Amino acid sequence: MQVWHDVAEVDPNLGSTIVTIGNFDGLHRGHRHVIERARQLAAEHGGLPVVAVTFEPHPLTVIAPDRAPDMLASLAERLALLQELGADAALVLRFTPEFARIPADDFVESIVLRTLRAAGVIVGENFRFGHRAQGDLALLERLCGAHDVTVIGLPLDGSHGQAWSSTYVRDRLAAGDVGAAAEALGRPFSIKGYVVKGDQRGRQLGYPTANVPVSVTHTAVPADGVYAGWLRRLDDSDAHQLPAAISVGTNPTFDGVERRVESYVLARDDLELYGAMVEVTFVERLRGMVKFDSIDELIDQMKTDTDRARELLATPPPTSTSLPAADCQDDPTATSQDDPSLT
Repeated sequence: MQVWHDVAEVDPNLGSTIVTIGNFDGLHRGHRHVIERARQLAAEHGGLPVVAVTFEPHPLTVIAPDRAPDMLASLAERLALLQELGADAALVLRFTPEFARIPADDFVESIVLRTLRAAGVIVGENFRFGHRAQGDLALLERLCGAHDVTVIGLPLDGSHGQAWSSTYVRDRLAAGDVGAAAEALGRPFSIKGYVVKGDQRGRQLGYPTANVPVSVTHTAVPADGVYAGWLRRLDDSDAHQLPAAISVGTNPTFDGVERRVESYVLARDDLELYGAMVEVTFVERLRGMVKFDSIDELIDQMKTDTDRARELLATPPPTSTSLPAADCQDDPTATSQDDPSLT
């Protein structure tokens, strides 16, 4: 897939295209519907290329930083998913204060029509664009219609009367409902990050864990609790997904303060993962976070958790296209101030 990181990089001799526009955070089923319809329209126009226009960083990071959401996927992951779904090219627009001030009609005229030479545009029906989000589907239809460009606005259909959206996925993760998040995404939710070394308390308890501090994942993370899921190291192309019991939280039994994701690979104490980039995939929540009164009580619960995780993960996960690691610039050799455990 061709990727342009600036309008100036787009080939001035580019022919007609089918354009779709959005943040595409997480590439949930609503986004997939939009990309699929864009491919259909491209075929109807004789096989035109599909160009996905997206923004980096998320617009709210610039417009209202206090309301900026935790992202469901890094830019690298979004681009990989767009390619997997059939986009032929992607234009990544750097969202800056200056870009935010571009009038809606200028955005359409300069980028959609002049630069990308759109023959058709596919967006979600709630699509907004331009300065102060003044542009909507009706304006897009009017501006493009003047050039005989087809515009299609699609509903982001979901289940149970709930439209698929990145906000819905984040809400489900915040509630610990990783199953509903997976349904909306069309795949289990996962995070990626470097494994850091703690004081090895989990190893002392018989449950060594791979510790990924939440503060450096740069993505949304499920609610505190214990989950069944999978762990895979990303620096080894032959690495398999390994069944794991996953803890998200601050280790309340040991009065921890740093929130992190810790994964105990079932029945394995021989893994050397410090400094490795790993992917942690969430399958089902086992319980909420609890502060135990004693170490013995904690160990008993950890056995219950791992037994339950083993039952849930008896069937290996389906193989899927490997996505690139999240853009993570943090030092992988940094040490955690808290100890890994399944508390």
